[in-house]
Amino acid sequence: MKIILPDGSIKEYETQVTPGQIAREISEGLYRNAVGAVVNDQLWDLERPVNFDCHLRIVTKKDKEAPGFFRHTMAHIMAQAVMRIYGENNVRLGIGPTIENGFYYDFEILNASITEDDLGKIESEMKKIIKEDLRIERFELSKEKAIEFMKQKGQIYKVELISEIPDEKVSFYRQGEFVDLCRGPHLPRTGIIKHFKLLSVSGAYWRGSEKNPMLQRIYGTAFATKEELDNYLKMIEEAKKRDHRKLGPKLGLFFINSDVAPGMPIFLPKGSIVLNELMNFSRELHKKYEYSEVMTPLVMNVKLWHQSGHWDHYKENMYFTEKEEVEYAIKPMNCPGHILIYKNNVVSYRDLPIRLFEFGKVHRYERSGVLHGLLRVRAFTQDDAHIFCRQDQIEEEVTSVVKLIDELYKPFGFTYRATLSTMPEDHMGDEKTWEKATEALRKVLEDIDLNFDVAEGEGAFYGPKVDFHVKDSLGREWQCATIQLDFQMPERFNLTYVDKNGEEVRPVMIHTAKYGSLERFFGILIEHYAGAFPLWISPIQVIVLPVSDKFSSYASKITDELIDNGILAQLDSRNETLGYRIREAQMQKIPYMVIVGEKEQSSGTVSLRSREGEEMNGIDLSEFISTLKSKIKNKE
Repeated sequence: MKIILPDGSIKEYETQVTPGQIAREISEGLYRNAVGAVVNDQLWDLERPVNFDCHLRIVTKKDKEAPGFFRHTMAHIMAQAVMRIYGENNVRLGIGPTIENGFYYDFEILNASITEDDLGKIESEMKKIIKEDLRIERFELSKEKAIEFMKQKGQIYKVELISEIPDEKVSFYRQGEFVDLCRGPHLPRTGIIKHFKLLSVSGAYWRGSEKNPMLQRIYGTAFATKEELDNYLKMIEEAKKRDHRKLGPKLGLFFINSDVAPGMPIFLPKGSIVLNELMNFSRELHKKYEYSEVMTPLVMNVKLWHQSGHWDHYKENMYFTEKEEVEYAIKPMNCPGHILIYKNNVVSYRDLPIRLFEFGKVHRYERSGVLHGLLRVRAFTQDDAHIFCRQDQIEEEVTSVVKLIDELYKPFGFTYRATLSTMPEDHMGDEKTWEKATEALRKVLEDIDLNFDVAEGEGAFYGPKVDFHVKDSLGREWQCATIQLDFQMPERFNLTYVDKNGEEVRPVMIHTAKYGSLERFFGILIEHYAGAFPLWISPIQVIVLPVSDKFSSYASKITDELIDNGILAQLDSRNETLGYRIREAQMQKIPYMVIVGEKEQSSGTVSLRSREGEEMNGIDLSEFISTLKSKIKNKE
């Protein structure tokens, strides 16, 4: 048996060996810091035997894979603590996966309910389990014995899960008296990870279906060091202050009336100004990259959605209506409308690529339990574009889209990473076509030297895609832009162009959205800037404050001059103290306050105060206006 290590060296063994043994052979230091391994790209327990030829890499506490071992183990420690507190016979276990930055576990607890106040005693019991430093052991049972084992323990949800596992054998993990169905990986002992925090409790339907029982979900997080945990908890506190669901209404940007339009935001005048600026910027860039803006109907006959495949693959997320015995669908996507535009004319190879662009309003049904401010809604606007091109134009077109995305994100200070998502289980078309489309996208990403990860099985139902994940000021990642390569829609709609030989040929369709959802991007921006938008997209850029009524006329003149120069300015001459009006302007996060009194009126100047507290006196108004225009033009 040959084990190939990352440096290319080979270790040979007659029988099985564990990654822990290999780590110890390399060095005691490596063994002390090891938490697991990667075996042929699969995460592997440190003490789980390997009995086949493979590539193997030891995972230490500092490696990117390490949190998966910590958090998966901590989910089991939490479940063990819950069972100790509430009694093994009273706790039915759901699932306990790792998630980004943490973990959770779902429980059904008979005759009891967990509240936020209970998290402290659960944490205390978890610390005891960590102190006990229990050995974590993996073992396997046949599917039949696994079902019987869980039935004896009264774990009905585990029985349901096991019955759906296709494998002949099922893996479990044991630590002390606690045993759980799990595929791993885990740490070798409970005492290795000590830095954790339970965060919240919520309800969660079993397997996400409203038809199933409601369970209780406890969220937590865990890190290798106390410093990392403390930094993360500080970030959570800061994120709470930036929550767009609170800041949006407070700043007069939007609200959602859940009684009459759940998941459908209503934008107020100030919010509409920000949205329009975002759309104007997107329009500028699409015009620069030679897209033609179009508009397509919101409601179209369902036969269109049968032909597109949305009826078969997306019907549960769509809204329908009927008039004169004809059934219509409210569009969940803009692509079929753009296909109709393409089919409206005979297309020559000389016409390609054709780039169509739309701010298309779409509606998608989301369960009420997953709606989340502007980040998860039922009605939203996409800066949606579709490129129809020849196969030999794919690389050039995708490269161009990446450049456009890069230009779009730059003013917001976003960095991003990309993921290539491959064929999902529920897909249209044959695997050969999918493979061709996926490799075409992969080649483009490699050729333009764009770093990317692969997300297996997460493509759109009609084609592979590249998603762009932006990182905000708190280091959180958000999926925004997307590029999707589609060989299926042109086939389903019989799209053709006439090549240079006069023959009809199938084009390729590229779906792209740069903001993604305009509403979602707006929500991200609110939290990214904590509501303090940069000058160029601020709904109020300058507020003019006269010291008293005596200077209102001069203040009004200043306001008019700012407005005449295209600055979004307002006059606040209310009968309130200057200090009160300054504080309110700061709370509204207005970039600049222009303050005028006796000295300013006499000299024909203004005094400035920025929202950060910087003060400047005796400033020439024309100079200030020139500075503002420059900042707005440069997207500052």
